[in-house]
Amino acid sequence: MAFALFRPSFAGAQPATPGAGSVKIEGELKQWHKVTLALTGPYARERDTRPNPFTDYRFNVTFRHESGQPGYRVPGYFAADGDAANTSADAGSVWRAHLSPDRPGRWSYRIEFAQGPRAAIENSGTPLAPFDGLTGSFMIAATDKAGRDFRAPGRLGYAGGRYLRFGGTGEYFLKAGADSPENLLGYADFDGTRSNRRGPAAQPEEAAPLMALKTWAPHLRDWRPGDPAWQDGKGRGLIGALNYLASTGCNAFSFLTYNAGGDGDDVWPFVERDDPLHYDCSKLDQWQIVFDHATALGLHLHFKLEETENDDNRAGNAASTIDVPAALDGGDTGPERRLYLRELIARFGHELALNWNLGEENSLETAQQRAMAQYIADTDPYHHPIVLHTYPNQQVHVYRPLLGDKSALTGVSLQYRWEVSHQRVIQWIGESAAAGRPWVVAHDEQNPPSTGVPPDPGWEGFDGTARPGRNGRPYTPDDIRKFTLWGTLLAGGGGVEYYFGSTLPQNDLGCQDWRSRHQSWTWAGIALRFFREQNIPLGEMANADHLVGNPQHDNRCYCFARPGELYLVYLPAGGTAELDLSGVAGAFSLGWFNPREGGTLLETKDISGGTKANLTAPSADDWLAVVRKK
Repeated sequence: MAFALFRPSFAGAQPATPGAGSVKIEGELKQWHKVTLALTGPYARERDTRPNPFTDYRFNVTFRHESGQPGYRVPGYFAADGDAANTSADAGSVWRAHLSPDRPGRWSYRIEFAQGPRAAIENSGTPLAPFDGLTGSFMIAATDKAGRDFRAPGRLGYAGGRYLRFGGTGEYFLKAGADSPENLLGYADFDGTRSNRRGPAAQPEEAAPLMALKTWAPHLRDWRPGDPAWQDGKGRGLIGALNYLASTGCNAFSFLTYNAGGDGDDVWPFVERDDPLHYDCSKLDQWQIVFDHATALGLHLHFKLEETENDDNRAGNAASTIDVPAALDGGDTGPERRLYLRELIARFGHELALNWNLGEENSLETAQQRAMAQYIADTDPYHHPIVLHTYPNQQVHVYRPLLGDKSALTGVSLQYRWEVSHQRVIQWIGESAAAGRPWVVAHDEQNPPSTGVPPDPGWEGFDGTARPGRNGRPYTPDDIRKFTLWGTLLAGGGGVEYYFGSTLPQNDLGCQDWRSRHQSWTWAGIALRFFREQNIPLGEMANADHLVGNPQHDNRCYCFARPGELYLVYLPAGGTAELDLSGVAGAFSLGWFNPREGGTLLETKDISGGTKANLTAPSADDWLAVVRKK
């Protein structure tokens, strides 16, 4: 939809607002917690056009710590009546901005409020009294959180290396979790959500019915008293699903925020599917409840900002040869796309652990990708990581022009076959480092696309073996554990998310029960727990396959090392590996970690440096040797 040019008439456009200009500071006023500034501002309706509350008011709040640093210029947003998640209100006079403060102490705020055509997206407009220039302050106490809750370690950010790092504790972050279902937010309990995708017709002459939205009913049992919900119990299924995923030890999930015209065609933040200039306040408040809960559970939020069908296809997307009306600004970072990004940043940028993914299987032109990434970098006050995902056969073409200082990207979200995870992660870590800006590289979509990561053996009659036919050899969840999970981690990757394919039970679009991959989640949780409990110094480690005679990085064995201090050697099929310690002196301890069951290290013994050490696994299963300087 093209941006409508008009001269708004602001005089008399809204009824008088009682308490206009009053400000409330809401939330738990603690470090890293969500703090909300709620302003009683101009009365508006979601569908207003003259003025449009989303485009024609510029509302920003500058928050600053008493020491002078840090300071954040946070975009604000129209929030209807301030309780739209529960009331479904589409009108009101509440305007919000969110802060997640880094430091205890006194924080001040100063409000900018302007009006005018495109004021929000062109940083323009005329200051609007009595709102513009309002100031105040509030006190922030230290955080009281611990454990998985991200409000304990603080904001996760790009630290100039291969891993994201928490701003509070300095700990490095590895992720493992769900890439599917991509239409996770196509959920019946969200206001204004409907499916626009048709399934098969019962009879040839009948019209095909619309596909049903998700209910997440299998996870209703995982909702707990005290957990959030809205409108007399809505949301319990999805909240329960997040509870379940966190309970397995996983710490990430992804979702599309816009898929109009795509496979699911059931997720968009607008009041209507094809109206990108008016946003659904109640739906987005309900999304925020879910995302806030995820942050408390320690689940990283992977925002996939559009689907390949939302691109303009000028880059040669093989999936479609026609222009897509749902592509914002035809793929450019024009008024529609800038507003879309600004609204998402304003409403969800306070979350502590997230990345902005420019798009799933993104096929925009290089200049469009650069412009979109730069707008995010310039608008997001918290500088969350920015990544990109594209087709396997397009990666060299798409990623290389964005390396180093050629874009604002901080990482990539890879799609490759499950068995080449190790090699491809090493490739993009190496290429990005050589360009002067190391990327955080994750393997987030496993091919073949028909099968992805299969469900557990026995799930809905599944025999445990995925058979993609001409697209690849048969494989099982054990292969995913060995070559996708551990292959990525010992390449130096930032982690994995599991994609479910299109044909097996609980597939990518149809999944509503994450228990279908319970064993794979458990194995992923075991891996994350190993790195945490063994205090692996990720920032000082790197892939060192050459030390086990594998310079070609095939799947015989992997080595991840801090030379002279610590070596992790993974043997996918047991057996023996020869670790080259000839260049280092001293005594080392050797222990074996079981990637299938976890627990403590087994068979610890001493070995000597200055030679090549034979490491023989306890069995023919996969094992991880942990060789540590004494």
